[in-house]
Amino acid sequence: MKGIKYFAIFLFLTSCKSLPEIKTDVLVIGGGGSGVTAGIQSARLGVNTLVIEETPWLGGMLTSAGVSAIDGNYQLPGGLWGEFKHAITDYYGGPDSVKTGWVSNVLFEPSVGNKILNQLTAREKALNVWKETKVELVQRNGNGWNVTVNCGGKKKRISSRVLIDATELGDIAKLCGVKYDVGMESRSDTKESIAPEKKNHIVQDITYVAVLKDYGKDMTISRPEGYDPTVFACACANPVCIKPKEPHRLWSKDMMITYGKLPNNKYMINWPIEGNDYYINLVDMTTQERNEALKYAKHHTMCFLYFMQKELGLNTLGLADDEYPTADKLPFIPYHRESRRIHGEVRFTLNDITHPYNQPEKLYRTCIAVGDYPVDHHHTRYHGVEELPDLYFYPVPSYGLPLGTLIPKEVDGLVVAEKSISVSNLANGTTRLQPVVMQIGQAAGALAALSVKDQISARKVSVRKVQNAILEAGGYLLPYLDVEVTSPLFKPYQRIGSTGILKGTGKNVGWSNQTWLRTDTLLLTSELDGLKEFYPSAVFDTTKNTITQQEALELISQIAKNENITLNGEIVALARKIFADYGLPEMNPEKEIKRGEMALLIDQLLDPFNKKEVDLRGNCK
Repeated sequence: MKGIKYFAIFLFLTSCKSLPEIKTDVLVIGGGGSGVTAGIQSARLGVNTLVIEETPWLGGMLTSAGVSAIDGNYQLPGGLWGEFKHAITDYYGGPDSVKTGWVSNVLFEPSVGNKILNQLTAREKALNVWKETKVELVQRNGNGWNVTVNCGGKKKRISSRVLIDATELGDIAKLCGVKYDVGMESRSDTKESIAPEKKNHIVQDITYVAVLKDYGKDMTISRPEGYDPTVFACACANPVCIKPKEPHRLWSKDMMITYGKLPNNKYMINWPIEGNDYYINLVDMTTQERNEALKYAKHHTMCFLYFMQKELGLNTLGLADDEYPTADKLPFIPYHRESRRIHGEVRFTLNDITHPYNQPEKLYRTCIAVGDYPVDHHHTRYHGVEELPDLYFYPVPSYGLPLGTLIPKEVDGLVVAEKSISVSNLANGTTRLQPVVMQIGQAAGALAALSVKDQISARKVSVRKVQNAILEAGGYLLPYLDVEVTSPLFKPYQRIGSTGILKGTGKNVGWSNQTWLRTDTLLLTSELDGLKEFYPSAVFDTTKNTITQQEALELISQIAKNENITLNGEIVALARKIFADYGLPEMNPEKEIKRGEMALLIDQLLDPFNKKEVDLRGNCK
């Protein structure tokens, strides 16, 4: 038996080209930002995992599409997103070395991002990766799936217990029969005040990014067929610009070119202002139709490059010859900002972001990823953009993303990641960003692995188990800025916030979208409604504005008695030890208690996060 076991492991680690059939526990289809993190997290939980990817690279929009400028989550470097960020900054010599352009605080060469993701995946013994592998057929097989793929010109079959759709456009979810939406929902459907009155099938612009290098000599390309300089005339302030579409964003040539300046004298051209954004709805096209349509998107980018070289005098810039091993030196794929959006167990909307505690469902209790970027939609290349809502950096507080968005209705054995999760079109404008997508993948990997280990469907996996896996991996559930992820107080604050016993406060401060648990402020009795909701038997004096540490301990003792929770010792002595263990100032029972102190005591003495399971809508079971 021992020999058979090792033979099976050998087969699992063999490349697809020498193996006609393989069995794995979790199959991740798509090696983009979420696919890589899904694979790593699943493998770290001890589950055999295979990631397959169509291109020769890992990273999707981060690398293969050339969007190597991270948007948002700079103050929330949790989980595998944080690992990737730290690896990038270490590679270049520290945080300041990647602040090369003004659009982002983390910019890097796409090839370096690919290299680092390959290093991260190679470290996981339970993870295998097949590149240049395309799915041809997905079939249900009892409680699992059979997936036929083309790898190196040969057909192979993969049997898997759980699938993760981490494709760019949600193609696997469609093959599995999942219902989905494309385009904008109506205001009456989502109840979002800035949604259009009627639904439509309009998606965001795509972009064929160009990564340029300064060669120090004339690199002007041949004039592309059909080139029209007026299409790009107002990409920046210049003599050709007469009537800009967005006069409030008419920036200088230097601002335009340094927007995505990368290390080593390279430039990411992903310019949204009359630049290389391009409108086309690829979602429900066939592969052949997509490939044909993308020729026009590539041509559009080459015309923009010629415009910069010819009209703006940037003729020493040319397509980098040391980034993409493609014939045209362009990225492997375009940047897709939008995808199919599945019908999931829950749908996350703009209202859940702006007012999380005022919604019918308590989704804030079920979160598995965080984001802090504004709602940012690109529609300027759509003819008729003036009829659409103004979604240019619509301000929001930072937010947590609920687990139920990854689980499709009615289809078992499938978890959905990347940009195809169950969110509204408006919410997609922020959940689509790279750090959020990487966290979505990590949560998908945890969910899939736990589904395999517990031998139950993903929709039946304990929400708290998934959240605990993310906390153990250094990830955020809610975007509190009170303490760093390395603080011993991080997990208690995350857990209590995820019960709703104490609620966070979100706000928009200029370009910064924030949420605070306000741990250093005094606890008000008016803020204990969450405690009463979680523990209906709790009794406290509502005529008082604040409570002392002694009164807080008496309240916790009362709850423990009513809930049949055994406290292993005298409560004041226990509390003193908790304060000391977590680095808080020494207890003073007569002193008014702070929110953070109360959160820690509730977490350590009552453990509501683990003792009271919640469903995917946040209801206590």
